[in-house]
Amino acid sequence: MNTSSGRIITVALSSISLVGLVGCTSPDISSTTNPLSRPTGQSVPFDEKDPATWTLPIQGYLPSDTARAQISQAKKQVIGDCMKSFGFSWTPAPDLPKIGGKTFADWRYGIHDMALSKERGYKPDAAQQDAYDAAMNAGALDGLTGGVDSQTLEGGGAQEVNGKKVPTGGCIGQANRLIDAEAAQTSTAQQISAETFTRSKADTRVVRAFAAWSSCMKEKGYNYKEPLDASDDPRFSSREVTSEEISTAVSDIECRNSTGVAKVWFDAETELQKRLIEEQAEQLNQESDALDAAVKKAADILAGTR
Repeated sequence: MNTSSGRIITVALSSISLVGLVGCTSPDISSTTNPLSRPTGQSVPFDEKDPATWTLPIQGYLPSDTARAQISQAKKQVIGDCMKSFGFSWTPAPDLPKIGGKTFADWRYGIHDMALSKERGYKPDAAQQDAYDAAMNAGALDGLTGGVDSQTLEGGGAQEVNGKKVPTGGCIGQANRLIDAEAAQTSTAQQISAETFTRSKADTRVVRAFAAWSSCMKEKGYNYKEPLDASDDPRFSSREVTSEEISTAVSDIECRNSTGVAKVWFDAETELQKRLIEEQAEQLNQESDALDAAVKKAADILAGTR
């Protein structure tokens, strides 16, 4: 599988899966009563030239890497114990490793690492890509052979196995109920994240910045309207890194640096997120409370105290 920066951004904006719980990166979550000052756990100093140090307001309402990992591991343990109780040995698919951006905002507005782009164009680090591909391939082998054991895992088949009633939705359903699967979705926060990413492009400041970037690229011989149009160019979708892709990516970063387009876009999205967070504070805080409860339940399961 080849993963371009555009596709990584799409993954970052997508919802989290119920079992794997992998996806975008965000800081740790803790409770607060003020929706506009919810802690985001930023651990590095802000640098306006480095998107990896930028933090969007909505990140305080999204699951952190630690929360995702804890919930994922607890669910795997519950599923494994459930399958074992029916006499089956179950091996979970491996978690997908990080690829592309280091943080939630790092590649959200496109690439910016000149050294990497001179080697890989718009593609992630080669070692990251290899690790990601290996995990994807290994994910197809979950230790099941079909038949009654897969029905026990997923439900919908036999109502009873080895004299024991199968939980509704199978062992996965049992795990999702025990560790509230919906809580990890933080659907309102995810919706805001996706919505502001798109709506912020209509901000007049962003429109001007896009135009300046496009004009800069045109002077270099490239015809793209918006920054992500370059990384999403179908010519760069293959696994091969071509000299054309590298030269385009390098020019892209040069124009990004000269126009400051990513920071303008980030600032516009930040303002928009603050407004939507204030408008939907009740739903966001309810989701955050549910997520906190799910994380606590997962911690209890892993500690053997549930």
